[in-house]
Amino acid sequence: MEQMLRGISEAFRLIVNFDPALLEIVLLSLRVSGTALLLSTLIGIPVGAAMGLKRFFGRRLVIALLYTGMGFPPVVVGLFSYLMLSRSGPVGQMNAAIIPSLFTPGAMVLAQTIISFPLVAGFTMVAVMGVDPNLRRQVQALGATQWQATVAILLEARIGVIVSVIAGFGSIISEVGAVMMVGGNIENRTRVLTTAIVLETRKGNFALAIAIGVILLALAFSANLAMLRFQGGTFHE
Repeated sequence: MEQMLRGISEAFRLIVNFDPALLEIVLLSLRVSGTALLLSTLIGIPVGAAMGLKRFFGRRLVIALLYTGMGFPPVVVGLFSYLMLSRSGPVGQMNAAIIPSLFTPGAMVLAQTIISFPLVAGFTMVAVMGVDPNLRRQVQALGATQWQATVAILLEARIGVIVSVIAGFGSIISEVGAVMMVGGNIENRTRVLTTAIVLETRKGNFALAIAIGVILLALAFSANLAMLRFQGGTFHE
């Protein structure tokens, strides 16, 4: 107990003093997860909107695959990404400017994008499907194009769309398996919040591990708080 209290005290000292090693890990984590979230948002929202608005052959199968992806184990995504990016993999020999190499931040971004994309697309689809069907007919009756009608529906479903983005962020900021496999947890290069906690705990550096854990919990709490806020929840319920 005494060791834990000392660790917590030292952790807050590191946070307050903006410890360089801690700051580097936090900034890399935000850069990797932020880039992955941006990519999954740019791809996931249009895909989710199309799934919610269009009817086509095989749609049920695609929805089933999307829902499966929402619960896909991150470590399996890491394994898939590792095999794809390895030198013997199908894309491992491609231009590094297009396909990231293993044990780089780019490989971590790819893995996290695969993890968050189904969540962003799936929740967006559900939000779009929840919009009153009469809205689309009304805007089209007023002369709106297909694109304008889609934008109007997305604006109506904006709370659900925002929640989908927040859910995507929450799924990757606290993920450890995939980034460990494709990033390698290399100091000053690919070490992020979750992998750093694992390493520092194994080394017995509990102060830094606790400090990183506090920051990770704060980020996860902020994401869940924002999701609750946009869903219209209240704290006294």
